[in-house]
Amino acid sequence: MAERIVHEPTGEDFAALPVAERLPAARGAVPDAAPMVEAEDLARHFDVSRPWLQRVLAREPRRILRAVDGVSFAIPKGTTLSLVGESGCGKSTVARLVVGLYAPTRGRVLFDGQDLARARASAAQRRRMQMIFQDPYASLNPRWRVRDIIAEPIRAFGLVRDRAAQRDRVAELLTHVGLSPLDGEKYPHEFSGGQRQRISIARALSSNPEFLVCDEPTSALDVSVQAQILNLMKALQRELGLTYLFISHNLSVVRQVSDRIGVMYLGRIAELAPAETLFTAPRHPYTRALMEAIPDLEMTGRQRVPVGGEVPSPISPPPGCPFHPRCPLADARCRAERPALIPARGTEETLVACHAVEEGRDGDPATAASARALA
Repeated sequence: MAERIVHEPTGEDFAALPVAERLPAARGAVPDAAPMVEAEDLARHFDVSRPWLQRVLAREPRRILRAVDGVSFAIPKGTTLSLVGESGCGKSTVARLVVGLYAPTRGRVLFDGQDLARARASAAQRRRMQMIFQDPYASLNPRWRVRDIIAEPIRAFGLVRDRAAQRDRVAELLTHVGLSPLDGEKYPHEFSGGQRQRISIARALSSNPEFLVCDEPTSALDVSVQAQILNLMKALQRELGLTYLFISHNLSVVRQVSDRIGVMYLGRIAELAPAETLFTAPRHPYTRALMEAIPDLEMTGRQRVPVGGEVPSPISPPPGCPFHPRCPLADARCRAERPALIPARGTEETLVACHAVEEGRDGDPATAASARALA
């Protein structure tokens, strides 16, 4: 089915909506200094060994896949942190750890200061955090009408008990995401991919959450539809003061929606920086390689240097820096010692896990960026 052209909601559009059973008032567009979500030394390991008897007979050791291996970050209220990286780097596992779908092997997740792993999350806490999944074709029940899909969290959390009021809330949510209230009578298969993702967003908003984990919400959509969904999410964040953890493999996408970006490699964060800083003066060699791979019409025909080698296995990661087998700046220290995520030289905003950056062996990307801007 062809994508239906819809008007993207703006702040003025939201203000004009009916107020009966409307969504909560804006929680403030200015980010609060206090973090809403914090991850501290977060790790998740999976045992992928063969059955016990087969291992004993073959004298094999246990095989542990380190999907996430020591990730720390904080997301202030009203802001967006994006995690990017190649497939298999652990970013989607981080998303599932944050919302409690996985229990951490090590570390903890704090939501408004409370450790979610130690204390069972209450219904009120679960209501405040929701998730938008990657595939809008698989995340919606094909046997339910759209109105029932969106109303399910409303009923589950007991937010609105009157049936007529539930219908009003569903109609209002559909309007918020750029669909018609009449669409509530249809089934998911009657919509295009972009429209289904709008329905997924409406369902996530139905519990009046404050924090949304968006696991590659645009990767299954066409480029033009991606832009519509990103604009919608930005408008909703401004209107409702939402906090986002945005997962993606596309750097061009996260640049539009992020306040800070974390670049992940083999289960760890290699660089964490403000969005514009990351694009204008990337510090980690892996981040620079990712930037080189972004298509740029202004640089057509330039010589690109791809990253050599293959991504190591998370079952048997290399010692020291996980990127050192592919890094042109690696030395003996990189091969033996794991770098910590610390502030880069000359800045407090950018955190980098790289010995070359720490020792000044990476050159001066900030000066190079300034020179390019003046050229």
